[in-house]
Amino acid sequence: MQLTLYTDYSLRVLLYLGLSRHRTVTINQIADAYGISRNHLVKVVHNLGNHGFIKTTRGRGGGLELARPPAEIGIGDVVRKTEMNFELVECFNKEKNSCPITAACFLKGALYQAQRAFMAVLDGATLADVVDNADWLRATLHIQQDESEASSCQPPR
Repeated sequence: MQLTLYTDYSLRVLLYLGLSRHRTVTINQIADAYGISRNHLVKVVHNLGNHGFIKTTRGRGGGLELARPPAEIGIGDVVRKTEMNFELVECFNKEKNSCPITAACFLKGALYQAQRAFMAVLDGATLADVVDNADWLRATLHIQQDESEASSCQPPR
């Protein structure tokens, strides 16, 4: 299964905000850190705000921050709210399916099972889990660390 860039960018925004817990950040800071278009991120940020993952504040001194602690943001939940299409193959879409072997095909059962397993793994992970190596991620993204955000620099698991 391949996630869309929209979901990828949504996860990246949340990672960045998870690494910047004690301050607000701007869309421009996130875009610069990842080398991606600010315009793409505007839509992503709007959607993340609508789903209650982030809070946005407009105006001078405004910015973005997580709406709840990283341990309360499930990766599977984010993917479900940002990924528009979970149809791995044509036969997953009953309205548009034209595959002649659908009724006799056992492959779709295996693919459904694989998709459920994929999502089960994501459901077992939170934003806190994926920013567990915060120092390393901050260094890579050039994010200043606050005194209160001290953690150990660990390689990925």
